[in-house]
Amino acid sequence: MGSITLDLFMTLDGIYQGPGSADEDPSGGFTLGGWQAAFADAESGSAIMAGINQMDALLLGRRTYDIFAGYWPQRGDTNPIAEKFNSMDKYVVSRTLDEADWEGTGVLSTVEEAAVLKDRYQDIHVVGSGALAGALLAAGILDRLNLFLYPVTLGSGKRIFADGAGVPAAFTLASNPQSFPSGVLRLVYERDGAPVTGMDAGE
Repeated sequence: MGSITLDLFMTLDGIYQGPGSADEDPSGGFTLGGWQAAFADAESGSAIMAGINQMDALLLGRRTYDIFAGYWPQRGDTNPIAEKFNSMDKYVVSRTLDEADWEGTGVLSTVEEAAVLKDRYQDIHVVGSGALAGALLAAGILDRLNLFLYPVTLGSGKRIFADGAGVPAAFTLASNPQSFPSGVLRLVYERDGAPVTGMDAGE
């Protein structure tokens, strides 16, 4: 059976909105898009590309799907990320979308349908899509967090697992943390049941 991994670029204060460009996701009046570029280096770029290359399916929330579908098909196959995303199987979870324009994309109406994908693919990745990630975690479907943590705070924007999102959950470190010259950290965690709470100091 396959697994579902969340790939997320996030700031120290948990914001994941609009890392790629100024106009990537201005929803909610967000004006700080493009914050990731200042921390680009060859080593982190290689790690990100290696993760993309190992995917065999892409799972997206509706907003991230709209952003990706409006961008990657226009980049052509000379861009290695575009070549991978455009050619691989993709799924978008949406209650309002009947069919998807991006070639190779299927539409799922509920997060529970995403669980079936584990029988078809080995390495399914959710990119961005914070609301979907929270719903997958709440449904017990999300297996792994692949977090790239950037040394910057923005103060406002969409936060992963904001108040009311997600469920109590424990995680275990799945691989050694990676650090990059820009100060970015890569942290990979796997779901490990429920959190242990109510313990007194020293127990």
